[in-house]
Amino acid sequence: MTVSFFTLGCKVNQYESEALGEIFESKGFEVLLPEQSADIIIVNSCTVTAESNRKTRQTVRRLRRLSPDALIVLTGCMAQAFPKEAEAVAEADLIIGNTHYDKLPDMCIEALREKKQRCVVVPHESKYTDIGVTKMSEHTRGFIKIEDGCNRFCSYCIIPYARGRVRSRSLESIKKEAEALSRAGYKEIVLVGINLSAFGLDTGDELCDAVEAVSSVEGIKRVRLGSLECDQISDRALERLAANEKFCPQFHLSLQSGCDRTLKEMNRKYDTAFYRDLVRRIREKFVNPSITTDIMVGFAGESDEDFKESSEFMKEIGFARSHVFVYSVREGTVAAKRHDQVDPAIKQERSRIMQSVTAATEQEFLSSQIGTVARVLLETETDGVWEGYTENYTRVKVKAPENTENDIINVRLTEVKEDYCIGEII
Repeated sequence: MTVSFFTLGCKVNQYESEALGEIFESKGFEVLLPEQSADIIIVNSCTVTAESNRKTRQTVRRLRRLSPDALIVLTGCMAQAFPKEAEAVAEADLIIGNTHYDKLPDMCIEALREKKQRCVVVPHESKYTDIGVTKMSEHTRGFIKIEDGCNRFCSYCIIPYARGRVRSRSLESIKKEAEALSRAGYKEIVLVGINLSAFGLDTGDELCDAVEAVSSVEGIKRVRLGSLECDQISDRALERLAANEKFCPQFHLSLQSGCDRTLKEMNRKYDTAFYRDLVRRIREKFVNPSITTDIMVGFAGESDEDFKESSEFMKEIGFARSHVFVYSVREGTVAAKRHDQVDPAIKQERSRIMQSVTAATEQEFLSSQIGTVARVLLETETDGVWEGYTENYTRVKVKAPENTENDIINVRLTEVKEDYCIGEII
């Protein structure tokens, strides 16, 4: 039988779809591309915003129209956090949360026999569910999920309900997967998780242990971290990372707001003074690091003064890259109950202003890279020009010989163009 995957949401979801593909293959299924007609179609959902749920419903209904005879499975975070809403999507034949993925092939066979909608959503277990990959659809950068769940309960966020509490993968399992990806030709590994900084909270390990386990694999040349919570990064961790020659000095430190009052309302665990000091320490300990972030505008109760304070903080830090997003009321969260929601038109205007601010800081960062020499992992080629990323995740385009995909080369950055740098091979 054949199976295909449609994945919505974050890198963790993408990773889990890759892992599910290997589970189905091990059971004798053929995994097809999304655009190919399959016997079983699996929609791996996101639920981070109400819009995410809408996109999931829309995707399932579109796939039913295109493949009326296929078994359609709705899985992932929407199904886990909102099973009743998922059941209401009549076009879905089987609804399962993001647990017990190892049993999904057998559940699909059973659903094909039953020929009626079935919903199987159970609570998360207390230990990490160890699914993994030996290859990825991405050609040059491998991802390893090392953590699941979140204990933070930010007032706007549904993820702790969709993902459960923090659960960490064993170092032995992480290294084994890194070895498999190295054999598959990957030179760079990105470690990801739902709350990556909390890795080891339940096992006594530390995030640096995971970085060092992957770094110990001979074929792996670079190790990068996904999004981090700033208050869970110690000086000792920074020192260990700085001593690791394979570690890429890019820190994606989720900010959400540059206003202390708003941070408190969000139930974030730090203030701007802490964040500022962490950035200072990173820049002292690492050579040419980059700081990237997520920033939210229009949170409930955010005043014009709060927004201005947040904008000024973004300018002060000078982020290399920022993801700006508008606060979306999320059913089931504390913030959704507030009566001081910001007018949608004001949210959109603040988003426009913040994007202008972050575009300026990105240009300043790119300009600061001119004249530096960096190692670039070549990923894609168009008309003899290769595109790739430096250790600090600066996007670079450079003329290079053919057949150099997945090579890491020394490049001098010479010019800024839009949101990337031009380089020349040394």
